[in-house]
Amino acid sequence: MTYAGLAGIFLVLAAAVLVLAAVRRRPGPTWWAATALTAAALFVLTVVFDSLMIIADLFRYGEGAEPAFLLWKAPVEDLAWPLAAVLALPALWSLLSKEEDR
Repeated sequence: MTYAGLAGIFLVLAAAVLVLAAVRRRPGPTWWAATALTAAALFVLTVVFDSLMIIADLFRYGEGAEPAFLLWKAPVEDLAWPLAAVLALPALWSLLSKEEDR
């Protein structure tokens, strides 16, 4: 299994949890705005710090394993993990919280 394939599996699962939460809890525009803002912040942080770690030579890709698409020095696939977290964690929180706590 490829790195992108594994990331895709997690994204599909996270999206399914988000859809379930959206259907059952019907979050308002504030919830969606906070989720989008969190995703943007995590994307920026991921690109910056992944790139800095690559520049510092903390890790490197083997022969023929270089990623096809990069944002600065960070592979696009690395954005799947913060996106999965942003999709799944607030959705799980919403699903598992009591109705009056929302």
